[in-house]
Amino acid sequence: MSEAAIAKKETLVEEATAKFQAAASVVIVDYRGLTVEEVTNLRKQLRDANVEMKVIKNSILSRAAKKAGLEGLDEVFTGPTAIAFSNEDVVAPAKIIDEFASTAKALEIKGGVIEGKVSSVEEMTSLAKLPSRDGLLSMLLSVLQAPVRQVAYAVKAVAEKEDEVA
Repeated sequence: MSEAAIAKKETLVEEATAKFQAAASVVIVDYRGLTVEEVTNLRKQLRDANVEMKVIKNSILSRAAKKAGLEGLDEVFTGPTAIAFSNEDVVAPAKIIDEFASTAKALEIKGGVIEGKVSSVEEMTSLAKLPSRDGLLSMLLSVLQAPVRQVAYAVKAVAEKEDEVA
């Protein structure tokens, strides 16, 4: 193998390592059997959520994962592999891919990484069932507002009662 080819592969390994280290979550999928239209649609949905999807050779992914300190991913780096990296939202890539897989049966989640921890298929599908970050923040806000709202209703009821008495 020429030195140029080796240098190019080393660059690809370095880039993939950096992506693994920077990612909040990574979803590894088998895309075999998807049509070009389905892959394009999936990529668009992921891109809209600031998730990057790439098809990278398994040997490069394996080396990059080891370099990033992620052990136990070798068994998922078999066959056609696409990988989705999200630097912001932990839930987004798993949610989008899981929803897409429900309509495109050929798409299969093989595993992933959640905040630097190697995760199984079951953990990735469980993550996909969680509400998005915005949904979780909305739930937290409504829980925090509930006591204030109750006090406001009580004060209003007392004020209305005193108005009736007067």
